[in-house]
Amino acid sequence: MNDRRAVPALEVKGLDVYYGHSHALQGVDLTLESGVFSVVGRNGMGKTTLCKAIMGLVRASGGSIRIRGEEVTRLNPARIARLGVGYVPQGRRLWRSLTVDEHLALAGGLRRGAWTIERIYDTFPRLAERKSNGGNQLSGGEQQMLAIARALLTNPHLLIMDEPTEGLAPVIVAQVEDMLLRLGDEGDISVLVIEQNIGVATAVSRNVAIMVNGRINRIIDSARLASDRELQQRLLGVGTHGADETDAEPAPAKAEAAGAPQPERKGPTRIYISNPVLPTRWSQPVPIARIEAAARTQSAGVTRLEEATRQRREPTTSRTSGPPVVLIVGTLDTKGAELRFIRDIIAGSGLRTRLVDVSTSGKAASCDVTAQEIALNHGRGGSGVFGADRGASVTAMADAFERWLRRQGNIAGIISAGGSGGASLVAPGMRALPVGMPKLIISSVASGDVGPYVGPADITMMYSVTDVQGLNSISRTVLGNGANALVGMVKARLDEQAGKQRDAGAHLPAIGITMFGVTTPAVQRIAADLREDFECLVFHATGVGGRSMEKLVESGQLAGVIDLTTTEVCDLLMGGVFPATEDRFGAIIRSRVPYVGSVGALDMVNFGAPDTIPERYRQRKFHVHNPQVTLMRTTPEENEHMGRWIGERLNQMDGPVRFFLAEGGVSALDAPGQPFWDPEADAALFRALERTVRQTGNRQIIRIKRNINDPEFTAAIVSAFRPLLGRAGGRRRVAR
Repeated sequence: MNDRRAVPALEVKGLDVYYGHSHALQGVDLTLESGVFSVVGRNGMGKTTLCKAIMGLVRASGGSIRIRGEEVTRLNPARIARLGVGYVPQGRRLWRSLTVDEHLALAGGLRRGAWTIERIYDTFPRLAERKSNGGNQLSGGEQQMLAIARALLTNPHLLIMDEPTEGLAPVIVAQVEDMLLRLGDEGDISVLVIEQNIGVATAVSRNVAIMVNGRINRIIDSARLASDRELQQRLLGVGTHGADETDAEPAPAKAEAAGAPQPERKGPTRIYISNPVLPTRWSQPVPIARIEAAARTQSAGVTRLEEATRQRREPTTSRTSGPPVVLIVGTLDTKGAELRFIRDIIAGSGLRTRLVDVSTSGKAASCDVTAQEIALNHGRGGSGVFGADRGASVTAMADAFERWLRRQGNIAGIISAGGSGGASLVAPGMRALPVGMPKLIISSVASGDVGPYVGPADITMMYSVTDVQGLNSISRTVLGNGANALVGMVKARLDEQAGKQRDAGAHLPAIGITMFGVTTPAVQRIAADLREDFECLVFHATGVGGRSMEKLVESGQLAGVIDLTTTEVCDLLMGGVFPATEDRFGAIIRSRVPYVGSVGALDMVNFGAPDTIPERYRQRKFHVHNPQVTLMRTTPEENEHMGRWIGERLNQMDGPVRFFLAEGGVSALDAPGQPFWDPEADAALFRALERTVRQTGNRQIIRIKRNINDPEFTAAIVSAFRPLLGRAGGRRRVAR
């Protein structure tokens, strides 16, 4: 067959398997076109037998199995593996006497491809640390990593994973989920996942096959299964056992009709695992209370698959799962009394609280979430967090806390108290939370430069007056004010969200617009033209302004962007005082929101007072904007550099892109008769952009023979932007 990708990765038809007189598989029909597909079911339903039959480890009595269109039903396992089928068996099946390195070396010679031992160690750094350890010297999570790595090293077209999360800690389960999402997103490997963990199965696959008594009972939409506990009980015995008739209401083994109405998912979803402990064929029914205790809460498991690209950085959108809770976070080994004082005030207001320890000393403390639990979220686990180097430990714990915080779905607000170390521990995590969620840090550093802590986020910093070291008349007053301030913010936001839910249709979709003083007329005209259909949020392009706008994009709170003023790129590349970061445009790239951009104020680099200008620029053309701001005109060479830099990032945008070039000047100062008018420099910028950008029907460079502030130019911006978002109100922002 000429095009192997034109046929399904796996096609099973009428498959029968017997164990003696026991009919284990009964006419199984299953097709995996590409990506990740999950099969779930109770113990003893035939899931592992299905895996073994595909791999040739048990002989089929009837039916057919095709891999990329090739019949493999009668082939032995070695032949099937050479055809590009990888297998992660239940129980891992590692050799006790072989090291990690030796396991990988054995698997690495089967098929050449993108997966090499070096890539494995980059993907699973924990294995790199344990490369000399034997299979029996690894933890359960490390063994599972090795079993998966061994299969990936065969560079399969089809990967079969039998219970990949069985017996793993929650943090390792989450890592396996993320890896499956990445594999599905990359598209080179199709994956068949056999699971009992409904949360995992529904998170990685759009549709899930239900296996009952050796047959595929039905294939169902993941969102429906994840949100319908009654259906889980009936089909999988989640929460009830014994008397359930799981074969009731049989349905054809095909996906629910695409046009059929799906139940709307509102609020939290509880994910139940049918066997919280490792089951055997002789296991007794598990009490419902025990299943409830082992359940976890998830707000949008299937959305994770549909936004796999955004998953790579982990989503920061606000999610709701369970009653809202306020987090009180800090180093309990040194600030325990102060943090508990804050906790008691917030709890006394009627809000639910969780006390979270981010200490790096390793000492145990009474709290709701221990430092050891937080440390498990670091890439190297606790060993990467707790060490003799305090600076390294603080950095590692901050990373682990941010990762942990991103996984929490019911946060109503967060507060911390401490010194510079405590603030640096919690601030990165707070910055990752959506704008609008109350965040407050009480610290002795709050009277100085708080920019490194706050960044582009809406973190409130409160000066502690005395050091946060013991409770006294002053600290009680300040800490109490901070706690009560957070209570007020949280309750007001909860009331506002409740009101928005009652009146959901009254809110316009929000868009972001970047502005500088020299592009103000253009922005004012654009906002006036769009305000009937959109809520226009204007961001001052002073470095942090662009970062704030992109943070709202990351949070899902902007339906589109009019990036009129990209001047922060000048300061980044030429050393000005209002620089963007290297990740400028990154949120647009990852989120694929509609993007209309322009060259606003790319004619200038911002410096402070004239005596602060670097020596290398002393002979350049300047304009004194005010005593504290001096502007420097960019040269043709600098404009060419900026054009290439911006163009390379525009090429990475998969969403709709329209980028406008103002041939009549890029700012109010870049116009005939104005101090920065330089057609040669502008032409270098425009040429570099047109040469760099790969234009398509979805990504266009548009020249307008007007100054950026002219009405004709802004009218072209508005006319291009409207069609990208469809009819007004068609896109809704996430509730703040």
